[in-house]
Amino acid sequence: MLAIAFNFPAGRYHATPWGRHVNEADVEWPPSPWRVVRALIAIWHRKVPPEGRDPEILERLLAALASEAPHYCVPTAVHAHTRHYMPAKGDKKTLIFDAFARVGKDKDLVMVWPELALEAEQEALLDQLLRGLGFLGRAESWADARRLPEWSGECNCVPGDSLVDTETGEVSEPLSMQVPMPVDEYAGFRQAQIEGMEKRAGLKPRDKRAIHATLPESWVDALAVDTSQLHGAGWSSPPLARAVAYSRPPDLLRPMARPNRSRHTAEPVTTLRFALYGRPLPRIEDAVRMGELLRLAAMSRVKKYCGETSVPAVISGHRMPSGNRHQHAFWLPEDADGDGRIDHFLVHVPGEVEGRGRRAVESLNRFWNREGQEWTIVFENSGTTAELAESGSPLLGESSTFETLTPYLMPWHAKPNFGVEEQIRRECRERGLADPEWIEWLQDIDVAGKKRRPVDYHRFRSKRGLVQPDTLGRFVRIGFPKPVEGPLALGFGCHFGLGLFRPAGK
Repeated sequence: MLAIAFNFPAGRYHATPWGRHVNEADVEWPPSPWRVVRALIAIWHRKVPPEGRDPEILERLLAALASEAPHYCVPTAVHAHTRHYMPAKGDKKTLIFDAFARVGKDKDLVMVWPELALEAEQEALLDQLLRGLGFLGRAESWADARRLPEWSGECNCVPGDSLVDTETGEVSEPLSMQVPMPVDEYAGFRQAQIEGMEKRAGLKPRDKRAIHATLPESWVDALAVDTSQLHGAGWSSPPLARAVAYSRPPDLLRPMARPNRSRHTAEPVTTLRFALYGRPLPRIEDAVRMGELLRLAAMSRVKKYCGETSVPAVISGHRMPSGNRHQHAFWLPEDADGDGRIDHFLVHVPGEVEGRGRRAVESLNRFWNREGQEWTIVFENSGTTAELAESGSPLLGESSTFETLTPYLMPWHAKPNFGVEEQIRRECRERGLADPEWIEWLQDIDVAGKKRRPVDYHRFRSKRGLVQPDTLGRFVRIGFPKPVEGPLALGFGCHFGLGLFRPAGK
């Protein structure tokens, strides 16, 4: 058995299936064997020193990979996209859809060849090629790959056209994958194509040369023919790729935005998640500004749905019962892919939102700032924090250790024996959380590969006349005696994105 694990550190996989236009916003998930084999060839040419290349070992390795259709263990991903305008001729601009599969950064996709056993030389070359892999698909699809000496997991995407499991009755989704043609079939295929080309009447000599160039004698060279050459020669599909039927679970690539209208949208929920689109996306350093803008847009929408005097207290935060101050909405920005930009929002309402209030918040579709910059916001899902924990949100999940994503600011004025640590402990008690076992101060945190200090963040509310006890802020790591469920936001401005914590390891 051979097993290769792929991980996507940026949480995104970009690849357009063959024959689909980029603006169809389709994603090849999982990556086809054809794409993986061509990536290995590219690494061999670009990253293996000439003195270390042995074409025979490479061909034997690739021939082994093409000898059988691999099986997959594929993590669930979300089919997402962004939109932007590209310059065209003159002053015109073309709208481009950039589609991708959003997948957990800690999730591995595993390709398995159940009956394949490589020779020692082939394993050594494969390990070398996998170490050189920087991306798979398009260049923004950062990828790490490694061969697994042992693997005992269960595959969920397998060759075959049987869509109904005879034991469980579960229905799978059909999928066509491109698999490299076995090496022993290529010579006959090539000869038949060349003979057929010669018999075609009216084919211009330059067209014949273009087709002939895509059918070199070497099987490896034929695998490596550039995509632009294949398109130029008029191939409707790569000549060395054969379509193999696969079956996969229907929810393996979930829609980006799927408000579940089949369930009653009036029933209570605690958490709603939105995707954010726009150019440029706001920086995570501006979290509090964006949290305030989102609340303003939501309040405007809720007033239209419910009436000026009937806005639910859990949304507005006004008229909340005494001692119940933090049961109203938190408007929390997210950087789900770790690039330092806000790409999602989590609206967390511990006191639950329902009825018209919930429907009004779910209907949000855009908001803007005073400078006229506008962002599109798309409702993804709602439910409990446990139900949304699998959505890929870095704020959700259980952990006994939490660390700040945005600076923590004290909500009360500091006094003797009532500094930062004492205020954090008091807030935890008031929220019903266990008293922290320990609290650490962090000098800086990493944001998209750059060190950030509290001074790099916007740390002020825009509300006039608001007394702010702390203007400096600090980064904190908290350890609890037992796991705590996210999201967790503490301190001044915590309902708008300040004092935002994430479970350690996310």
